[in-house]
Amino acid sequence: MPDSPAPRRLPVAVIGAGPVGLAAAAHLLARGLEPLILEAGPEPGHAVRAWSHVRMFSPWRFNIDAAARALLEPTGWRAPPPDEHPTGAELHARYLAPLAAHPAIAARLRRNARVLGVARRHHDRMRDGRRAAAPFVLQVAAADGAVEEILADAVLDCSGTWFTPAPAGAHGLPAPGEAAAAREGLLAYGIPDVLGAARAHYAGRTTLVVGGGHSAMNAVLDLVRLARTAPGTRVLWAFRRPLAAVNFGGGAADALRARGELGEQARRLVESGAVTPLAPFLVERIARDADGTLRVTGAGEGDAAPRTVRAERVIVATGFRPDLSFLGELRLALDPSLQTTPALAPLIDPNLHACGTVRPHGWAALAHPEEPGFFAAGMKSYGRAPTFLLATGYEQVRSLAAHLAGDEAAARAVMLELPATGVCSAASAPEPVGAGGCCA
Repeated sequence: MPDSPAPRRLPVAVIGAGPVGLAAAAHLLARGLEPLILEAGPEPGHAVRAWSHVRMFSPWRFNIDAAARALLEPTGWRAPPPDEHPTGAELHARYLAPLAAHPAIAARLRRNARVLGVARRHHDRMRDGRRAAAPFVLQVAAADGAVEEILADAVLDCSGTWFTPAPAGAHGLPAPGEAAAAREGLLAYGIPDVLGAARAHYAGRTTLVVGGGHSAMNAVLDLVRLARTAPGTRVLWAFRRPLAAVNFGGGAADALRARGELGEQARRLVESGAVTPLAPFLVERIARDADGTLRVTGAGEGDAAPRTVRAERVIVATGFRPDLSFLGELRLALDPSLQTTPALAPLIDPNLHACGTVRPHGWAALAHPEEPGFFAAGMKSYGRAPTFLLATGYEQVRSLAAHLAGDEAAARAVMLELPATGVCSAASAPEPVGAGGCCA
């Protein structure tokens, strides 16, 4: 029998109405708890719309949350074929929009509600007192700039990281000239729609792609497809490590077939000469010539002299970071490198193991001991680590809702089996089976 639910007078604030935030609301409702969903954008799934042209490598069966499905199916909604791979646009239209429109969700959703700060009521970061007994207070700005304070018993930060991309600069700071190039529209972050809305911007030009992960692979593949029909299109691909150390994924051994194929296609493009690899190439400076061409200077390996390449466009796909700016009055326990919780960090740290295969985890791995009731879930819970899957976020919020409802047995249970990447290597050497990392 589940434990007795903890009494709650105030709502549970859910920051962000993306896939994980909406799933969190569905799980809270299923537990008899009251969510209040605060979405900074004009519509739910606002960040997903920004990558609507990108096809996901996880099929529908990993992208639909169980509690959300339970809400939707009685309305006549039918799940898409489980083994099809949706684009961002399809994820939004066929799942997120119907879920956000469900009366139980829509009544608890605020749009254009940007969270400016989260604290304990009458307790700043320094004050001890009875912090754990004080409710959370969230300062929320509406579209007209008016600021409201909202009290909550708990906070689930599902705001993601899409709008805080990592810079091109190799020091972790934007390279000199990077911000200016972005303002002028010559440098973009993420995965621009080079085969659609941004086609004319990239066709017939030389583009430098910076980054070695799946986002960079998608951008490079799209540019190569563009080059087949747009003469003069050329692709430079900059990695921060030597080419022999670049991880293109597990290929046929990847349990997500589309993810394995993405890496294999990227590898073949490099090996065939369809793109020009720069490896290692650590971006140090970006300058603009009078004709609009960008001069990008990067350091090489060891004592090699810096190298400068010219490109008309730059795409930066170097990962994302959590926005912690509005959480400064909370006493969060954060891993110093990844900016995730210390309990989760060893499972996902690419400095320890590079496979990206993460064991399912729940509320305990996401807890901040000095701020009970506050949790980051979804992509933001990973801090700066890559390889997040929606299914991971859904399992997180299932466990969190159970914990907040007082059902600790369900909160501790593991109810998810994640697909392995097929890669089993530490940062410097293969991991032995049972080592506790991705090969365990």
